[in-house]
Amino acid sequence: MTIAPNKLSDPAVRAFVSAVNAHDEEAFYGLLTPDATMSDDGSDRDLRVWADKEIFSSAGHMDVVTETQGGRGLVVNYRNDTWGEMRTAWKFTVTDGGRITRFETGQA
Repeated sequence: MTIAPNKLSDPAVRAFVSAVNAHDEEAFYGLLTPDATMSDDGSDRDLRVWADKEIFSSAGHMDVVTETQGGRGLVVNYRNDTWGEMRTAWKFTVTDGGRITRFETGQA
C-alpha cells in the first residue's frame, strides 16, 4: 500500500512528489531554493544534472510507502526508465518559508 501524494504531511514534500510524478520541471525547481543541494547514496551531486537524468529524461516516479519526521523523511518505491524500480529513502530539509534547501536519497 502506498500513500497518495496529496495525503503527505509536509506541504513542500507533497509538492515535490507531485512535481516529480507529473514530470513538471518548472514546479520542481520552483520548490527549491536557488542554492539547493542534494546527495544520492551519500555522494553530493549536481542537482540539475541528477534531476534531468534520474527524473525528467527517464520518467521518474515516486510511490511513497512510509513517511517519518513530520513528512520530511520518506521511504519510496522509485522507478524510472533507466534503473527500473527500487526501494529508496528520501530526507528533505525545508525552510520556514516552505522551500526545499536539500534533499538526500539513496537505497533504503
